[in-house]
Amino acid sequence: MKKLIPILLFFVSFQSFAQRQFDIEVILFKRAVDPEQVNESWPNQLPAIELGNSLSFQNGIAMEKKGAKLLPASEYQLNPQYQALNRHAAFTPMLHVAWRQGDQGRRAAPVFHIQAGKDYSRDFDEAGNARVDTAVVEGMSEEIKEQTIHSPIYELDGKLQVYVQHYLFAEVDLDLKAPSVREITFEEQALSLDAIEPEQESNIQVGNLESVSPTLQVEEFLKSYRMEQKRRMRSTETHYLDHPLMGMIIQVRRVPQA
Repeated sequence: MKKLIPILLFFVSFQSFAQRQFDIEVILFKRAVDPEQVNESWPNQLPAIELGNSLSFQNGIAMEKKGAKLLPASEYQLNPQYQALNRHAAFTPMLHVAWRQGDQGRRAAPVFHIQAGKDYSRDFDEAGNARVDTAVVEGMSEEIKEQTIHSPIYELDGKLQVYVQHYLFAEVDLDLKAPSVREITFEEQALSLDAIEPEQESNIQVGNLESVSPTLQVEEFLKSYRMEQKRRMRSTETHYLDHPLMGMIIQVRRVPQA
């Protein structure tokens, strides 16, 4: 009997651990700064964030399958922080959301697709290139133009995962998008003497031919500024993840067991 007691205690402890639930509340915001005025090196191109296994907060069925559910605004506890950001001219809140999930590890915990802010799909494509003006449909009046409905391209786009691996962790990969400009180089082709007809050669002075240099043009595009962080956390503590252009406030609260 004495040998069975430690075994029974182990299973009771394991069952209690497996049934833990956490309420997770997140506020995402951007700073009122010009990205190009920040003393940082921002690449014009970034690899796409892998979103294949991410869930939308609007997809309740998918969330339920992963053991998660969205919480109503009445259960938010970070409202004072949200209001403080909203009143401050230097910050703009973009998302305030809360949900409940289990204590799964990194492989099993839900990954949420974050989308917030402006929709740039009217002016830019998925690659960030500026869209051309809407073409006039042939045979129709100039007042009637062809309209295409594009998939949304949100100002804030990425993913967020909270999981348990001995400790609580939050991993965030987010792109904040904003219109920017870049220089495009066009190589002008030099004049080839082989292409000149024989009768024209006598009229051309080779010494007067100028060297051809590339020309630069500036074009507008949609630039992504990435926030990629991993943070170890403790439940009930409020954590702040910082970035020159944005930030995240996150709190994880353990749900009392009935």
